[in-house]
Amino acid sequence: MKRIVYFLTIFGFLLFWSSCRQDFDFAPSTGSLEFSKDTVYLDTVFTNIGSSTYNLKVYNRSDNDISIPTIGLERGQTSNYRLNVDGNPGQTFNNVEIQAKDSLFIFVETTIDIEDQTLLDNEFLYTDRINFDAGSNLQTVELVTLVKDAVFIYPDRDNTTGVIETLTLNIDGETVETEIQGRELLPSELNFTNQRPYVIYGYAAVPNGETLTIDAGARVHFHANSGLLVSENASLQVNGSLSADEELLENEVIFESDRLEPAFADVPGQWGTIWLFENSVNNVINHATIKNGTVGILSDGNTDAPLNKLTITNSQLYNFGNYGILARNSSIKAENLVVNNAGQSSVALTLGGKYNFTHSTIVNYWNNSFRQFPALLINNFVQDGEGTTFLADLTECNFNNSIIYGNDNPEFIIDEVVDSGVVFNFKFTNCLARFSDSSGNPDGVNYDFNDVTHYESFFRNQDPNFRAPFENDLLIGDDSFANGAGNSTFASQVPQDILGVSRTASPDLGAYQHITFD
Repeated sequence: MKRIVYFLTIFGFLLFWSSCRQDFDFAPSTGSLEFSKDTVYLDTVFTNIGSSTYNLKVYNRSDNDISIPTIGLERGQTSNYRLNVDGNPGQTFNNVEIQAKDSLFIFVETTIDIEDQTLLDNEFLYTDRINFDAGSNLQTVELVTLVKDAVFIYPDRDNTTGVIETLTLNIDGETVETEIQGRELLPSELNFTNQRPYVIYGYAAVPNGETLTIDAGARVHFHANSGLLVSENASLQVNGSLSADEELLENEVIFESDRLEPAFADVPGQWGTIWLFENSVNNVINHATIKNGTVGILSDGNTDAPLNKLTITNSQLYNFGNYGILARNSSIKAENLVVNNAGQSSVALTLGGKYNFTHSTIVNYWNNSFRQFPALLINNFVQDGEGTTFLADLTECNFNNSIIYGNDNPEFIIDEVVDSGVVFNFKFTNCLARFSDSSGNPDGVNYDFNDVTHYESFFRNQDPNFRAPFENDLLIGDDSFANGAGNSTFASQVPQDILGVSRTASPDLGAYQHITFD
């Protein structure tokens, strides 16, 4: 027994001693470090906006513990890059130790003022390098950042209280203070050109009675919880156009987040919405891509206006936390519209209204979480927080030569409060839709697919043959059921598809004429 106790005591002492050993013998680095990458690309940033944090891993593959005499930025203290080496911030580091067969992390960030640089087409490539050691043992890793100049639009902040300016809106002739952070656009800001991108913080409001014109090729970027608001009697005119190269679309107008890193390229919910406020008028969007927001377009009211509240043509909306288009008792005319990937519905037409969609592709291949609603939702009511139901007429709701599809089933719902005394008119003509129910189709006149007053040449559950729907590529192929299934009357009203391809000879359903996939 004593022998066992003696053995355990000695073993425990040796274990404790070895775990606390501090006398590593670190030899100087010999220039044999290895790196996870030879160049760190910090992607694209806007001037004076901090980048994301990027990492570089440094490996000691040898059997010896080593000490790197110096690690530092070649530009030294003048560099616009910032380093963090194993938890220590700075720009120069001395005697950095790495044990045998071990590694360390270096984190890199930058903030660059483009006004200090020489610009080429409003862009500047800023470079530096991280030097490891010196002389014959010198090793380097390049740092590269593309910096874009931009027009910044943001509300004022009180220097004393830190309170951010909020919008004051004219609603029904009354001045109303809101809690929406933002400001009205100045007269000099009512034309967005394609010379420089625009970066918006908070909500930029088009003032009462004014028009915001956005030129072809313009790029509009929104910070988190930001967007556009078109006020009462104001208008939005988005004048994108088709490029000479049909596949490039560089003349379209793009609305997206201010996060330019590839990791954020398809992330929903990064900004707010384009809000067409009640009593805004004659809003027109042509050849635009709107993506990665919470709600792409929120259209409120004016169902009986002489002109449609919103006319949207040749446009694409992708990746929204809630809705691609949310209309509330509004009026919309859409042609060559593509909407995909929304956490609720791609298109929700609520509280009645007046709507006409022709040659549109309304689908939802959302796969980030469970979604409660279909790609297309139509109803004639809304409920407030106390459960009170408000009703309104659905005077028109027509879908022509269109596709309504997705990765759920069914992908459209006609949700009417029946026997309510309000008008409820809808019709699908030459449309392909996903709609089936294992327990049988829902009861009610709204789902009688033999009723030609609501469904004419209506095709269910046939393959649209999208090229890559989960990647927002909704082109249809040779095997699509939609090929040649369109009505020529509607095709003559929209004679070209979203890419400028003629559809008059044999119109397909949806926004695209079919192609042969590679």
